[in-house]
Amino acid sequence: MSRPAHEASPTLAVTGSTGWLGGLVARDLASQGLRQRLLVRDVTRAPQLTGSTATRCSYADGEAARAALQGVETLFMVSAAENADRLEEHRTFVDAAAAAGVHHVVYVSFFGAAADATFTLARDHAATEEHIRTSGLDWTFLRDNLYLEFVEQMVGDDGVIRGPADSGRAAVIAHEDIARVAAVVLREPAAHAGATYDLTGPEALTFADMAQVVSEVTGRDVRFHDETLEEAYASRAAYGAPDWQLDAWVSTYTAVARGELDGVSGDVERLTGRRPVSLREYLEAQQRT
Repeated sequence: MSRPAHEASPTLAVTGSTGWLGGLVARDLASQGLRQRLLVRDVTRAPQLTGSTATRCSYADGEAARAALQGVETLFMVSAAENADRLEEHRTFVDAAAAAGVHHVVYVSFFGAAADATFTLARDHAATEEHIRTSGLDWTFLRDNLYLEFVEQMVGDDGVIRGPADSGRAAVIAHEDIARVAAVVLREPAAHAGATYDLTGPEALTFADMAQVVSEVTGRDVRFHDETLEEAYASRAAYGAPDWQLDAWVSTYTAVARGELDGVSGDVERLTGRRPVSLREYLEAQQRT
């Protein structure tokens, strides 16, 4: 016997709800009265939201993912945690979604994703996009620029942002603005099928610009040091990270140096009706709290 409609499992699934971006998306959707299935590795950590149910799911476990995705029509897919096998996990999860009969996937990608991107992880995003395109699923790609909130975290204890970024620019964007776009797309996915949106903040800044903004708003003495490649690898070697991770960290900056994160898009304001927040506005708001 089928369950009453009000008891049916939600057909909108959201991944990453225990994290920053996915959590914002899930809360935004819940505030609008949308029922959702929260796909999480640990159901005890899932946010308690009206109209939501938590289902255990792992990108790397295709069989479990397929079971968790049964009955899902629209899937919001954040990228897996950075690891050496992330691309394979993405492919496994996308295959599971297709096998489960999911209709549409909204994937959080990266600005300038391409097979030959300087930023190594942008290549993985491009490969994931291509796998989704060939899966038979309808799709929408949200290509985010660098996260605005991480700028302050790049400042070392000595007040220096270090990286081989030269005078390149990045149009950093807040998680909140990305989440608002995602919520718009997830409400009416068919209207955005086949679309790729470049999500940026309202301005493209050099790292020297960012350091100056942090200094002016927080009162700290912050500056940018343009490292050489050798300096960049040496300054990060102490973390003991594997080579692929070091390459990812360093190529974040070299991608900026080559202009691959430059350019301001109007997609956030066009889709949400609100101008995205700037780095200065974000930091000023943080100072007031």
